[in-house]
Parts: sequence; structure tokens; C-alpha cells
Amino acid sequence: MIQPVILCGGSGTRLWPLSRKSFPKQFVPLIGGHSLLELTLERVKPLGAGTPKPEVLCVGSEEHRFFIREAAEAAGTAGTIILEPVARNTAAAMALAALHVAPEQKLLFAPADHHIPDVDAFVSMVRHGAATAEQGAIVVFGVAPSFPSTAYGYIEKGVDRGDGAFAVARFIEKPNAAKAQELLFSGRVLWNAGIFLCTAGALLQALEQHAPDILAAARNAMANSTRDGDFLRPEAQAFAACRGESIDYAVIERHDNVVVFPFDGSWSDVGSWNSVAELSAPDAAGNRVAGNGTVLGAESTYIHAPTRRVVALGTRDLLIIDTPDALLVAARAAAEQVKAVVGALEAEQRPEALDHRKVARPWGWYDSIEAGDRFHVKRIHIKPGAALSLQMHHHRAEHWVVVRGTAEVTCGAETFLLSENQSTYIPLGELHRVRNPGKTDLEMIEVQSGSYLQEDDIVRFDDSYGRVVPLDAAKKAA
Repeated sequence: MIQPVILCGGSGTRLWPLSRKSFPKQFVPLIGGHSLLELTLERVKPLGAGTPKPEVLCVGSEEHRFFIREAAEAAGTAGTIILEPVARNTAAAMALAALHVAPEQKLLFAPADHHIPDVDAFVSMVRHGAATAEQGAIVVFGVAPSFPSTAYGYIEKGVDRGDGAFAVARFIEKPNAAKAQELLFSGRVLWNAGIFLCTAGALLQALEQHAPDILAAARNAMANSTRDGDFLRPEAQAFAACRGESIDYAVIERHDNVVVFPFDGSWSDVGSWNSVAELSAPDAAGNRVAGNGTVLGAESTYIHAPTRRVVALGTRDLLIIDTPDALLVAARAAAEQVKAVVGALEAEQRPEALDHRKVARPWGWYDSIEAGDRFHVKRIHIKPGAALSLQMHHHRAEHWVVVRGTAEVTCGAETFLLSENQSTYIPLGELHRVRNPGKTDLEMIEVQSGSYLQEDDIVRFDDSYGRVVPLDAAKKAA
């Protein structure tokens, strides 16, 4: 049996402004209304044990825990979600997973943000490599290159083992255009897909040999981990002491028992807006449109417009990405530089680097419609049966207007129902909560007023999602 392990970290900054640090690309509904994580979980389901929900182990951040669980529910999978207290790259994340299972367990490590549409070919490839992994090798999967990419690392094939696999002659860093062309013409290289198959014991031995400090920190963190339902939390201080390094640099490129299996199917790491554009069919002029885009006299232009109408007139070789609070217009040749835009916005402390205007929450979402001096207007969407925390604010009061569904409101000692077109007022400092008791979505308009309207002015006293502020901290905040 092969245990899939999905690595859910990564900020996805190259897909800004659709991907933000608080909502990275693996969680964004990017392909047919499904997130890349959900599609990844569905892809590995045939490999996981258990019925009716196959078990898939996920490793991700505390901040994104509910996104991961929501994707697992949508994909019909179950399993433990290991929550990293801080990001420490793939070597540490994979060590946590290997320490969680028996040494003989075969583990398939797959990134959460790749797109591989041919599920059968993928599953066949992984199963084909299982016997080699059982013999103690670390199996890497390489993709047959279709063009001279400068965005991917390469694997040069060595001796043909005769079982469809090759020894690894060397790993090659992302090349420049001339070197990529040379590599492609050689016929001896594969793109490094970043997908690995090995036993837990083989990975731990390799870590002990090449990165013993990473393994020691991960072992200390797992030895003092705590469990909360599906969530497994390694001890924060021990894990924070771990250095951050990719598994490629820490182990794979230095290990002497690495085997590569080629994959001939379609694959994309969806690592830039050019790769996103290629997921949709072009028109006769090479234009591609997702959503409400219109092209007139344009060539080789990609438009991503999920909400308002975006028109490209006479453009050429452009990427146009529209969101409610940010617009990106970039030359297609500059797609790999979008990450630098996020860095510049962070340096300016712009909120668009971190959050969307519409922010996902475990109970639903809210959309910041308008804000000004001493007021903030939000549209709040609450899923059936879900509830916000029991909370209070020190600096703001709130008005709620129900526009769809039914709200169960707690305000102080009173609990009552509000239906459509009814409203209520939450005074500053009053304990309050809203719950959706119905079977349909609840939507409200919230108008905040006060001297300070940031999200950190929330003291939670009870919460279904583990976000309660301890009482002593609440007193300090007061």
C-alpha cells in the first residue's frame, strides 16, 4: 500500500493577484471551479487505503488548516493533517510525515499545486515505481520536456535500468534559454516534477546521512506533538529551531540511491500566469480568455476576469489578471517576475500582498465592500449550520442587516432570530455571536463604526474552530 502525502505549503506569489499569502494558489478555485489541492487529492485517491474515504496525509500550515480540510472533504478523502507551526521548506515537512508512519510504509510525496489531468497515467506511473522504492531507493518522477523551459529544474538520465527507470546522472538547476535548448536537444533530460516515492525508513536514513539537524528538529517536534481531531500539531519551539531547506538540496541531489521514472503525460506546476493560460484553448490569434474577457484585434493575450468585463483592444503578448482589489497587466515575457511585485507591495506594507478583499473563513467568507474614516462595510456569507465565534470588540460597534436566509443572533444575554430585511445593533463591548440555523446560506451586510476597525480587535470566548483567545490574553487586550 502506498500512503499519499500532499505537501500543502507554498505561497504561490507568482500567481498574484489571484493568489495571496493568506490564500495561496493551491486553495484557489482555478480549474473548473476546483482548487489544485482538491484535484491533487482526487488524483491520489486510488493509491490511498480505506473506504469509503481513502486516507491521504497532508502537511500544511496552521493558518491554512481549514482550507486543507475543506478540500479533503470536497475530494472525498480522509486522514491526518500535520500542521507546521512555521514554514521550513520541504525537507522538514517530509521528515514530519515519515516520522508519523511505520518505517516500512511507502510514501508518495506530491505537491498540492500541480495539474496532471491524466489520473490513470499518473497512478500507473506511481505503482510502477513501487517495487524500486521497496528496495530502498528514493524514486523521483521526471516529465518528458515539451519545450526548452527556463522555469523548471532538469534531471539528466544515467544508466537505463531496464525496468522503465534510469539512474540519475545529475540534477540541473533552472537553466537560461540557450542551456535549456541544449538540454532539450540532448534527449537525455526530464523536467524535475518534485514528486517522490520511497519508504519512510529510506527517507529517514537519507536525512540522517545528509541533514541530521533537520531530522533531529523534526523528531523532537513530533515527540511532543498534540492532536486535535484530524489536526496533528508538532511542538512549535522544537520545529522552529529547524533550518529551512528543500528536500532536493538537503538530500536528493546528494544521495547515491536515487532513481528516476519518466512520465509522458501532461503535467504543469501551474507556476506562472503563462502556465495558467496554457490550460485553456487559444483562439485563432493565440488569445485565451477565462471569465468575462473580450479581445478585439488582440494577439497572444490572456485575460483572467472572474467578475467584471475586461476588454483587450489591439494588445499583443499580454497577461491581464483582474480581481476586485488589484489588476495586473504584464508582458508575457515578464511572467516569472510577478513574485517581485509581491515583494514590492510587502515593502510598501500594502494589504493586497497578503489578503484578498474577499477573505475565506472556516464558517464561510466576508467581502470588504467599502471602508473609510471610522466605518467599514462588509458582506458576510455563513454556511448552513456554521457560526462565528462568541466574541466582543473594544473599539467598534456593529449593525447587521440580513439580506438572505435566517440568522440566530446572540447579543449579551439575549438570543433571537432575524429573517430577511431585519436588522440589529451590537453595541461596543457587548458579547455577541451569529449562527446560521438554516439549511440555506445566510448573507448579511455588516456596518462597523468606531475608532479602530482592524481584524485584531476581536476577543473570542468560544469558537468551533479552535481560535479562542485565552482569558488572560483577553484581559490584557482590554
